[in-house]
Amino acid sequence: MSAQATSPKAGDGGPVRIGAKRGLGFHNLLGLSLVLVLVAMFVALAIATNTFATPNNLSNLARQGAMIAILAVGQTFVIITAGIDLSVGSIVGFATVICALLIENEVPIWLSILLTLGVGGLIGAFHAFGIVRMGLPPFIVTLATLTALQGAGLLITNGSTINITHDVFTTFSRGDFLGVPNLFWIVVLVAVPGFIYLHMSKYGRYLFAVGSNAEAARLSGVNVNRVIYQAYILSALCAAIVGVMLASRTGTGNATQANGWELQAIASSVIGGTSLFGAVGTIWGPLLGAFILATIRNGANLLNVNSFWQYIITGGLIIVIVYFDQLRRRKSR
Repeated sequence: MSAQATSPKAGDGGPVRIGAKRGLGFHNLLGLSLVLVLVAMFVALAIATNTFATPNNLSNLARQGAMIAILAVGQTFVIITAGIDLSVGSIVGFATVICALLIENEVPIWLSILLTLGVGGLIGAFHAFGIVRMGLPPFIVTLATLTALQGAGLLITNGSTINITHDVFTTFSRGDFLGVPNLFWIVVLVAVPGFIYLHMSKYGRYLFAVGSNAEAARLSGVNVNRVIYQAYILSALCAAIVGVMLASRTGTGNATQANGWELQAIASSVIGGTSLFGAVGTIWGPLLGAFILATIRNGANLLNVNSFWQYIITGGLIIVIVYFDQLRRRKSR
């Protein structure tokens, strides 16, 4: 058993703090490296194209990266516990359908948003129930939900799209505050509480402890089941927030419009330094990872690079990051 499990202070939070600090220096260095990579990409693209550094394109880039960034933050909570959530793309699409349906049936916007977020939270609770009470692997539970939610969304809409005609709701995504796109401010509103939760509270330490060694965490007095519920509810809640954002940006409710976003969220989290083996991750890493991928996509479009190269580059980055994560794990043993 690990050093955490054999701590003589089981129950007082001692082992949990050890797990929460695991890899902190590595991630500080990685975070700085990601910032430098992002800055270098901005400079290179500004030199290579005449349109990258324009206000319109930078605003578009901020909007493009914002939604994947929030998905990646939610995914990070789950991955830190050594789990995975493959359903977030389907939750986004399903949330657009629910939100659009409520708004078009003249439910007040604020209530439509709250109900949509509530549906997202319930989906996350269902995932945790399947994992904790039914003993199913996270991969299986969330994979099943991925397909089920798409089917449910298509049934609700009869395979079509719900158009949102509420101007206040649809214009929000195109607006800005202090010169910064509104959708980017939503990232700030999610990231700040996420940072406090993960890095400054006991609940964040519990996530790291469960991901490091669930049995050791249980012996230390951590309610492991509750931690898993929190992680999957937060992930699904982030996906529901993105669903509302996407419905506002596209003005539609469509169950399939976020297909594949779960892979982008996982890629952003991994590129940001979150370990797929659990117990290692930050809030800032996935945010930087999401905007690196958004910059790659944006730059490739401006340079008329075949879009298929974007997938190859993303896959290559994941392989490299996971490889170095394995090396770091071996050295720390």
